[in-house]
Formats: sequence, structure tokens, C-alpha cells
Amino acid sequence: MSVRLIGALAGAVFFAFPAIVLADEYYSDPETTTSSPRGDHWWSGDWYLTLGAKGFVAPRYDGASDYRLLAAPVISLGRAGKSEKFSSLNDNASFGFIDTGVFRAGLTGKLVSGRDDDDSRDLKGLHDTDWGVEVGGFAEFYPTDNVRGRVEVRRGIGAHDGVVADFAVDAFTDITPTVRVSAGPRATVATKDYFREYYGVNPAESAASGLKEYRPGGGLKSLGIGGQITWKTTDKITTSAYAEYSRLMGPAADSSLVKERGSANQATFGLQATYRFDFSL
Repeated sequence: MSVRLIGALAGAVFFAFPAIVLADEYYSDPETTTSSPRGDHWWSGDWYLTLGAKGFVAPRYDGASDYRLLAAPVISLGRAGKSEKFSSLNDNASFGFIDTGVFRAGLTGKLVSGRDDDDSRDLKGLHDTDWGVEVGGFAEFYPTDNVRGRVEVRRGIGAHDGVVADFAVDAFTDITPTVRVSAGPRATVATKDYFREYYGVNPAESAASGLKEYRPGGGLKSLGIGGQITWKTTDKITTSAYAEYSRLMGPAADSSLVKERGSANQATFGLQATYRFDFSL
């Protein structure tokens, strides 16, 4: 749908600019680790702009049993020489205020797509959900040199009124100087307002859709695992392949939409390629 494509592009640009203190791509070029002399302004120095695209296969809606192919732009802006130990394609856009090397924290945000019955016949008779964002905070830590734990807590704006928290642990290793592999467990919890927006079925919707009425509370949404392979193809080009699997739990798995028409098994597979532009201010 054209409106959704415009929304996706606008959201990608919106979330790109808060990422100015992050180096979320996998590279640390020796030539950029020493920045040029900076001026009197906070923005003075060496920067990079990363542009690219990703294609991925994902469920038609949260809890669906069938899948569709999607595409999205990738935009990242950051200071050269800011070398991150690890970043996952599962991370949302972040703005870090605290960075000790082993602990990092700040703001995070996520674009949330809308949903209507054009997405799937399963949704006939259910209310549409709006496009919106989730904003909040994140914290991550490195208990060892090759393990990262990350927590994001976000509050919905526009899309829903709930609170969502994502937990992830990734173990990673560089199998060559240009290839990194990683994998680890995932978990998501949410409040009742989130579940009622995406998994609830009120009496009117039950009559219109044929689904059993369902009014969920809050709790555990899913447990899963994810992994990725990142290849620094050239000095400027980085490519990645990733996969995520989750099993819906609790209020999500008990939804009549999931039980009668969808699936508790959710998976995403994708490829991404980016190109880095270096510049100075």
C-alpha cells in the first residue's frame, strides 16, 4: 500500500537521525580510528553516513501463519572511530548517553506498522491498527568480551498504549577479520494494552469475524532465538544475513486469532547490504 510505503520511508529517516552517536555497522577501519582535529562544535570531526536496503520474509501480521516478502531502507549516521563491540540487526535505533565500554545506556525508538484486513483475510471483522512509534530506553552490557546483553523498554505512541520490553543475549565471534557470526536467546514481555490492541477480540469483533471473544492481560509475549552473519565485503560495503525465531507465549498464544487462524511459531529471515560514505564537519 502506498501510504504504508511512505510511512516506512519517513519512519526510517526519522529514526536515522537519533542514531548520531552510534556506529552500528560492523567495521572499525584503522584509517578512521584517529579522527581529524575537531572544532568548537559538538558536531565537528569525522562522520559516516551508511545507506542501504534489506529484504526479508516475515509473518503477514503478528501471530500469522503465512508469510510475505518485504523490503525496507537502511540509514545510519555516526561518528567515525566510534567502534562498537557488537550490534545486532534486531536492535532498534538508539541514542546512547552513557558508554563505559562494558555498559551502555540511552534512548531507543521503533517504527510500528499498521494492520488492516487488506493484509490478510484472517483479519476480517477485526479493528484496524494505526502506524505509530514506540519510544523508551535501552541498556546493554558486556559480561565478557564476546557476550552482550541488551534490554529495551518502549512505550507505544499512536500504534498502541502499551509498554513493551525486549531482552536479548548474543554471543559473537569473528571467524575471519571480515566475518562475524552471532546468536543468542530472545524474550519479550508487554502490558495488557499492547496485547488487547493486537491480540484482543471484543464482542462486536467476535460477531463480525467469527473468532472467539478474547480479552488478554499482560505478561510474557514470546521466547526465541536469533542469529546473524555479517561480512565486511569491502572497505565501504557491508552485507548481512539474519534469522529470528520466536514462539508466542501467554496472552499472545492464547488469543483466538492465533489459535483459530494463525500460529504461535513466528520466524523472520533477511538479507541486508549497506554502503558507507565518509565525510568531515
